[in-house]
Amino acid sequence: MWKLLQIELFKIFKRPRTYIPFAAIAAIILIIQLGLKFDGQSYLEMGMSSVSDTFSIPYSLIMNGYLVAFVILNTLLIQIPLLVALVAGDMVAGEANMGTLRLLVTRPVSRTQLMLVKFGASVIYTILLLIWMALLALFLSMWLFGTNDLVIARDTVIEHIRKTDVLWRYIAAFGYAMVALSTVAALAFLLSVFAENSIGPIVATISIVVVLTILSEMRIPIYDNTVKPWLFTSHMLAWKGFFYSQSDGQGGTIPGSIENLPSVLKSLGILLAYIAAFVTAAIWAFRKKDILS
Repeated sequence: MWKLLQIELFKIFKRPRTYIPFAAIAAIILIIQLGLKFDGQSYLEMGMSSVSDTFSIPYSLIMNGYLVAFVILNTLLIQIPLLVALVAGDMVAGEANMGTLRLLVTRPVSRTQLMLVKFGASVIYTILLLIWMALLALFLSMWLFGTNDLVIARDTVIEHIRKTDVLWRYIAAFGYAMVALSTVAALAFLLSVFAENSIGPIVATISIVVVLTILSEMRIPIYDNTVKPWLFTSHMLAWKGFFYSQSDGQGGTIPGSIENLPSVLKSLGILLAYIAAFVTAAIWAFRKKDILS
């Protein structure tokens, strides 16, 4: 199994398009950091306009690496699923397109093992993409802007997290993002089983994610309590929950606390259930697939 995994990873990283997401992430992050470095206060004033009349905001202290990383996460974790689909949607369909799928299933491993290895390679790629993002979005921002307390505007409330209570929240957020992006990878992986080239699964995954994201943002009374809570896109951004602390009753926050941990864990459970369902369906479909090429 380990040898098969190495082979699948080699296949992924020998393709030039594999590196497009890494380059895209680096370019977007550097542009955001450059913009905030030279005109960060203007963006802060615009983003906190709803609370600036109520609170006196020290913009020079707020603009630090932790806030910049939070801004980048809000921007990129909506776009990265589209980049993940570029690789995951090619895992099976790419083999069919090259005519190597029949040769692949003649190896002395079951189709189930083969599919698990391919999905495992997709997840490893997703993790590497997130590590790259963390290095640039968090650690490079910390180096460029320094560190201080993290201040986040939530509607008419300001969330203030002490400097010493921030880093573990980012680690948890990136861990959650890994599961969220693996859900998209699992969907693209499932769709790739039914295609003969990678374009179809990639476009279909992007379309599904975009449509479901729009549906997740809609506010319809009956729909909000029935369908919406079970869409996986409704839980993709639940990583933000790690940055919402419990109040100490005196206007401050309790270090190490999470305002609604059960909700975050529920969202995590739903995403894991989707991953299991997508991968199980992909394995079942591949085992039934009549491979002609």
